[in-house]
Amino acid sequence: MRKWNFCAGPAVLPEDVLKEVKSEFLEFNNSGTSIMEMSHRSEIYTSVAIEAKKDLIEILNIPKNYDVLFLQGGATHQFSMVPYNFGHNTKEADYVLSGSWSKKAISEASKIIKVNTIASSEGKNFTYAPDPNDWKVSEKSAYLHFCPNETIQGVAIHEPPIIDKPLISDASSVILSEPLDVSKFSLIYAGAQKNIGPSGLTIVIIDREFMEYGDQNIPNILKYSEHSNSDSMLNTPPTFAWYMAGKVFKWIKDSGGLDYFSIQNNKKASELYKFIDESSFYSNNIDIKNRSIMNVTFFLANDDLDKTFLSNAEENGLLNLKGHRSVGGMRASIYNAMPFEGVEELIKFMEYFESKYG
Repeated sequence: MRKWNFCAGPAVLPEDVLKEVKSEFLEFNNSGTSIMEMSHRSEIYTSVAIEAKKDLIEILNIPKNYDVLFLQGGATHQFSMVPYNFGHNTKEADYVLSGSWSKKAISEASKIIKVNTIASSEGKNFTYAPDPNDWKVSEKSAYLHFCPNETIQGVAIHEPPIIDKPLISDASSVILSEPLDVSKFSLIYAGAQKNIGPSGLTIVIIDREFMEYGDQNIPNILKYSEHSNSDSMLNTPPTFAWYMAGKVFKWIKDSGGLDYFSIQNNKKASELYKFIDESSFYSNNIDIKNRSIMNVTFFLANDDLDKTFLSNAEENGLLNLKGHRSVGGMRASIYNAMPFEGVEELIKFMEYFESKYG
């Protein structure tokens, strides 16, 4: 039996998908080669890529005026690609600082344009997220950027703002966990290694009209429009990650779609937070309204026991529960592919550990 993997990313993948990929690993679709060995421009692979894109559009109900790109470089590449494309219009943009990833995005964008940090929770160690109703949008900003789910702190902004500016979202750790109104955004980007597939792939969902405002004086490899015109094959794409993402999209559809996963993910998170809140041995320091559904962080009452907790957890088949080094404590990432049973097993272990050391 496989162990329970609570890694924040690269994260747990659906077991059914892994088994299907295993069965196709040596030869795909009677082609005589593995999917990893064939040209990205071959007829067989082109059909795989087209179908994956079609399924993602269906899952998210993406409007026709948007394009979907399958790119490389991770979400981190988007930290510079976004301002390079759209910062030239006014030379400045608005950013919301709600955790480590939005802080990195601000740092990178600041090398290219003027960044207005219009809201921040850094003063309270990112234990909450700034309320969108309090964001003061700058008059000259070319766009507003925010991160709806901060993987490291376990902080979430559950509802996007309604603003009269292009809205850009780093949705890496929350995309496909629940229904999403794409029409509220000009651009959404997401690293694949949470709810989509293996690392190496980045999904970009972009309003075609907004895309046309992109700077034409930057290298082609940085232009969203060039990637769009090339059907995400301006250069050789991450073919295996794209193929596996397509498998995950099929699994999401077959499982019941995003409505199903929204119910399941909220159920998993609610049970885990309930147990933590009722315990005097464990604690979570995030404002309840801003708690992440994907990444549940918690601390032991005595941090001298952290190493013992982690080693005992691993012995019991519970992997990758160590919190990020910048935060400490523990973190359980409970993405789509983590079944409710895995969370139940984690809670049982936490109960046992508390009875022994509490």
